[in-house]
Amino acid sequence: MADSLAGTLPALASAVRPDPTLTLEQKAAFVFVFFLFVFLGLLIVRCFRILLDPYRSMPSSTWTDYMEKDTFDYRLA
Repeated sequence: MADSLAGTLPALASAVRPDPTLTLEQKAAFVFVFFLFVFLGLLIVRCFRILLDPYRSMPSSTWTDYMEKDTFDYRLA
């Protein structure tokens, strides 16, 4: 009985062991997740740049729109 058990263990171990190569779907999933992390990193960098200097990303035309009007109320403020 020991001989029959010893003969079947290597066969079972090779059948249970997963194949070390990735399938096409797994490779595509890893590439997709990698690009998501790159996109997330770019968004984080952009948000920190806006937080550190918020007026650089704002067009200068919005700063003087109210100053060009001829109402005196805006010039007092």
